[in-house]
Amino acid sequence: MKVFVIFVVCLVVVSAANTTKAPDKKTMKPKREPVTLSRGWGDELEWVQTYTEALTKASETRKPVMVIHHRDDCKYSQKLKEAFSQHQEIQKLADEHFVMLNVVSEIADKNMKPDDMLYVPRILFVDPSLTVRGDIRG
Repeated sequence: MKVFVIFVVCLVVVSAANTTKAPDKKTMKPKREPVTLSRGWGDELEWVQTYTEALTKASETRKPVMVIHHRDDCKYSQKLKEAFSQHQEIQKLADEHFVMLNVVSEIADKNMKPDDMLYVPRILFVDPSLTVRGDIRG
């Protein structure tokens, strides 16, 4: 008899736990889509997918483009990524003042090699007039 009572009590407890009220949709956080364009450089930033898209957006918004060239297998790229993504002030400035593009492969535009070299990690800037600023090195 004791076993039966314990069984019934357990059954009631489990049933009560499974019938809890579903969360209110108004209080639930909206589900965020995974951000793949950031590649770990700042999921809260708005990233463009292509160089052409970056130039178009720069022209429309009058913001300069920040192009981050990097490689996943480069330890220096990984160190820069860590510093860039974890520094809140850098993230804020990038979000407010730049069209952001990160690139893991070479861009065909010859202007993206102002010193005729492509090395990583490297940050290049394209001003709102769509001129690659070779004088600003990063």
